[in-house]
Amino acid sequence: MTESLLTGQCFCGAVRYHCGAFICPPTVCHCESCRRVAGAHSVAWLTVRADSLVYITGEPVEFNSSSRVFRSFCGNCGTPLTYRHEERVGEIDITLATLDRPTNVVPVDHVWMEDALPWDVPGDGLPQHLKSRGTG
Repeated sequence: MTESLLTGQCFCGAVRYHCGAFICPPTVCHCESCRRVAGAHSVAWLTVRADSLVYITGEPVEFNSSSRVFRSFCGNCGTPLTYRHEERVGEIDITLATLDRPTNVVPVDHVWMEDALPWDVPGDGLPQHLKSRGTG
């Protein structure tokens, strides 16, 4: 379900945001970078227009996680919040689980399965891509 306005926050509530509806289907990423940054076997993401993301309270800390990639997190509790790539100007990915109503946004596939841990075998029947969508 897409909503015209999505809201969310980090674990401690120091960073609270709202944004417009997602602009491409949500996905679950299994790449090594996402795993290490989140400390989890995968991360669910949704993509919104960057100019629709507004921080209501607080500001996340942003860092350059790899070439042309920037991620943000709450500087107080450490919750991973966003991912943006310089090649996708105008878009930003938000961790789906930080939404106030994450059950209303359902991923449609899995990406970067070539990086998935051997025991990470999704059983939800969703399509699985070796890399990103459209590349295998």
